[in-house]
This record gives sequence, C-alpha cells and structure tokens, in this order.
Amino acid sequence: MEYYKKLRQQVGKQELLLPGAAIIIYQDDRVLLQHRDDGDWGLPGGLMELGESFQQTVGREVREETGLELRSVTLFGLFSGENYYVEAPNGDPYYAVTALYISEDVEGELQPESEETLDLQYFSMNALPTNLRRSHAHFLTLFKDREHGVVLDEG
Repeated sequence: MEYYKKLRQQVGKQELLLPGAAIIIYQDDRVLLQHRDDGDWGLPGGLMELGESFQQTVGREVREETGLELRSVTLFGLFSGENYYVEAPNGDPYYAVTALYISEDVEGELQPESEETLDLQYFSMNALPTNLRRSHAHFLTLFKDREHGVVLDEG
C-alpha cells in the first residue's frame, strides 16, 4: 500500500504535508504531458514512497506513467507553501512539497498503460491544453521564462 494511503488511514481528512517529484521532459521546444485519470493534463510525477529520494521518486513515476527511462535529470526547483495546497479528487487535502526536475535525455517508447494515464502527448510550449493542473501550469511558465539555476519557491 502506498505511503500516503497508510497515512490517510490514520489521520482521515486532516491536512497532510506530502513530498513528491515531477519532471518537465522537453524535446524540440515541446513538453511531454500526461492526460490524467481526473481529466486534467499534467507533468509526469507523483508522491514519494518511504526510503526514496526525490530523484528516485521521479524516475519511478516516469517509468510507471510513461514507460520512459530517464537517462539524466537536472533539478529545476523546489516548491512548497500555501500556493501548493491541493484537494485530491476525493476531497483529501494536502500541501505538496515538490522537487521539479527537467530532462531532455530519455529513452524508450511512450506507453500510456498506467491506470493513472489516459494519454501522453508532446505539446508546444505555446499551445498547452487549457485543462492543465494549476501548479503544473505555474511550473511550465517558470520553465519557459527560466534563467539557468535552481528555483526556490516558498509560495
């Protein structure tokens, strides 16, 4: 059972602080987005399991959600604070602490076979879907306007 589900069994609907990781996979000015089972588009990524590092989390999530293997990643930024409050589709509230990575070095073929993934597509940075997760839209705006270096966003 996933770590956050074990926590939920103990705390019910209390707000939680949940660490996770996401990644901007980009190639030729296009970014890979996942059409998620809740109807929104977003970046590949998810919540950390016990004993994982942020980098291990993003590698596992990319494998599970896309079928791709990450060959190299760069930390783009750390995001936390009140702007990253989330209510899951089932109403569970939490504050996300997200390590955001970037990579253009992946291998394998896209395989949208995860129960969480309805579709996978590369989108132009100038033509992103309108039903993009709010925090992921924010991450992509920062990425598009980036200056090299790690971004620390305290909300």
